[in-house]
This record gives sequence, C-alpha cells and structure tokens, in this order.
Amino acid sequence: MSDVPFGFRSADDPNEPGENRPDKREGAEGGAGGGAGQGAGGGNPNDPLSGLFGMFGAAGAGGPGGSPDLGALFQQLGRMFSWSGGPVNWDLAGQAAREVVAAAGDRSVSGTDRRDVDEAFRLADTWLDGATSFPSTGGAPRTWSRAEWVEGTQAAWRDLVEPLAGRVSEAMSSSLPPEMAQAAGPLVGMLQQVGVSMWGAQVGQSIGKLAGEVCGSADIGIPLAAGHPALLPANVRAFGEGLGVDARDVTLYLALREAAYVRLYGHAPWLRSHIISLVEEYARHVSVDTSAIESKMREIDPQRPEALQEALEGGLFDVPTTPAQQAALDRLELALALVEGWVDDVVTQATADRLPSAGALRETVRRRRATGGPAEQTFATLVGLQLRPRRLREASLFWAAVREARGADGRDALWAHPDLIPTAEDIADPKAFLSRDELDMSGLDDTPAPPEDPQDPSDPDAT
Repeated sequence: MSDVPFGFRSADDPNEPGENRPDKREGAEGGAGGGAGQGAGGGNPNDPLSGLFGMFGAAGAGGPGGSPDLGALFQQLGRMFSWSGGPVNWDLAGQAAREVVAAAGDRSVSGTDRRDVDEAFRLADTWLDGATSFPSTGGAPRTWSRAEWVEGTQAAWRDLVEPLAGRVSEAMSSSLPPEMAQAAGPLVGMLQQVGVSMWGAQVGQSIGKLAGEVCGSADIGIPLAAGHPALLPANVRAFGEGLGVDARDVTLYLALREAAYVRLYGHAPWLRSHIISLVEEYARHVSVDTSAIESKMREIDPQRPEALQEALEGGLFDVPTTPAQQAALDRLELALALVEGWVDDVVTQATADRLPSAGALRETVRRRRATGGPAEQTFATLVGLQLRPRRLREASLFWAAVREARGADGRDALWAHPDLIPTAEDIADPKAFLSRDELDMSGLDDTPAPPEDPQDPSDPDAT
C-alpha cells in the first residue's frame, strides 16, 4: 500500500453547519490550510509514509525564510506520540483518508442526490418484501459523499483491522535486537508508537482509496454503516458509466443489494460477530518472522529517517500464511461468499420481470468480483482476505437451489443459527445437502411411539 494520511469529524449530522462538513473544512480540496496535494507533515499525498517520516526532516521547514517551524513539528510529533487507543493510530488514519479523498476530489451531496437515493431505497424495500422473509430493519438510508463514507464507517474498520495490527505490532516490539532494546530505554516505546502511526497511515490511505471506489457500505460483504443502507451518488454514477443502463436503474439495483445486506445482518444478529471472530482467529495464527524483521532493523540507518520507510516498502512486515491461518481464512471466505450468494439470489428474485437491466448489472458486479475488485483488494491488503470468485458463484447457485426446493422462507431459515449455515461441501453439492437435510428434519419430526406396557403375568387373561 502506498498512498496517504485523514482527520475528520462526524459528517452525517444533518444539523452540522455546511462550512463544517468534511468537504468544506480546512484541508479539504481547495480549502485553506493546504491543498489536496499536501500529505501529513507536508509529504507526497501518494505516499503516506513520506508525510509520516518527513516530520523528522524537511517537514519542519515552514518558518520565516525556510527556517524550521518547530511549533508545527512538535505539534505533529505530539499527535503522533500521544496516541494511546490501540495498535492503530486512528487519528492519523483519519488524516490520511481525508487527504486521499481530497486529493481525488469529493463533491458535496446535492438535494437531488438525496431524493434519488431515498426514492431508490423506498422502492427497493417494497421489492425485497416479496423476495425474502426478512422484513426491513427500518434503518434510515444514508446518502454520502466520499468523506462522509470515511467517517461513517470508521468504527467498523476498527473491528476488522485491529486484530491483525495488534498481532504484528507485538512482533515489532519483540523483534528489536537485544542490545538495542536494552540500551534504547524510552526509544523502544517511541519505536512502538512509530509502528502504531505507520499502521494508521497505511490503513487510512487504503480506506481513503476505497472511498473513491465503493458504491455503498457493504461492498466488502459486511455492512459498515451500523444498520443503515448507504449509497455514494458520485461512485454510483461512475459504476454505471458505459453500461448503457438508465442511471435510475443503476441506483435502484445497488440500493437493492445494500438493503438486502442490511436485512440479512439485522435478522441474523450472530453473523457480524461470527465474521469478526473469524478475522480475530486469522490474526491469532499470524506467524511473524521476527528474525527477518530483526535483520532488517539492524540495517536501518538511524541518521536517515526515510530508511524505515524503505524497509517497509521492501516487505519488512510481510506475513506468510500458516496452515492454521489458512484454515481460518477459508472459513472466513466461505462465510462472506455465503452472504454474497444469498444477496445475489434475493436481488435476482426481487428484480425478476421488473428490471430488464438487472441481468447486465448483475454481471457487472460479478466481473468486478472476478477481476479482484477494488473493495476486495483493499480488504485483502488490510486484513489478508481475498474472496474467490468461484466460491461466490457456487454460493449463489446453492441458495437458488435451496429456494427452488423450499421457498424463500426455507432458504432464509438457514440463517437462524451459525450451526445451520452450509459448509464448503454443501455449496459444492446442493442436491446432497438438501437430501441429507431432509433426512435430518424428518428424523426430528418422527417421534417414535411409546412401547406397549407388558402384561402382568398375574393377570388371569394373560396368555
């Protein structure tokens, strides 16, 4: 990952004055306090680490006549080293993502955009009522700019990113050469904070890039907007370019997908925690080659602040996949594929005989997945997860087979408990699953008759 660092406040508050919205504040594109081309600490907006490490070099040259601006330098250092909220400096991540969004350009959401999105979600809810047994959760839809998407999804990113960040940060602190750790004293804590800040810069840069590519809150398979469906009109328009499909149809189709995700997670409350637990399991099994990190750390020239950046770009924290980690990853991929396949089947049913362009839009979504879409690639970078398109298609065919055999109610009933969700073998062979499941269910329904009471031998009528 090599882009930039963000700093933001709530952008989805309708009562917030317009000048305080993310795209109107200082530091946003065209605003005061630095243009879109300025990274944290004055670095290159296409390189988050240049801004981070530039603070130790030329980044302080903002005083009169090019002299160092020590006040600005110490302010940057204070923000960097005062973080105590976990393995990722989310303040720096906020700054990183905001700057990426500003550099790429971010239009405010217009009143027309909001009306179009609200109308699309109202119609989507009506259509979904006949395609799934899960009713609407009632979460008000969000119409977001890219900056608002960044702010509105930050809490969800913490759950997804911090397990892996924490594991790697532990490895970083334990991989210092013994003589360095013994002599460094406070420097060890400083290096840990540098690692936390580097995670913040890299994560923020990735989230900022993702904000320019996603169409809603659920492009990675997990709704990131806390029970509210969301669309980004600017990105929805970009998605529909060149398809030859009416813009309203594009908005409606993507609204259907968003609303279906929210319904599923709302009516299977265990699902989100299940997926987060799989991310955590994946992180627990991360095996970091501390000897390789130690070797590279020995080679870093402390007189060259950019040396650590070069080591990072050279794969300082490349993490090999262990067998235990791969097993967790397979389970995570399966869970998200089942979610995606269910949404695909529900939306296909909802649009049948109603939206002629649905087939073309469905294939466009699938192609984005099959070619390693931007959302998938960013999630893979942040969490180490990469969905397999073959598994997604299998999952969609599986849910369609279950629906044809049992109806929408029978399909949706499989989300009632984590023990009921299909396995990899099940989605590979839906007929075998349905046959086996029918036998299991019939065994539960057929209550054996109680045995007859034996006759009393003393009964004179007994034979």
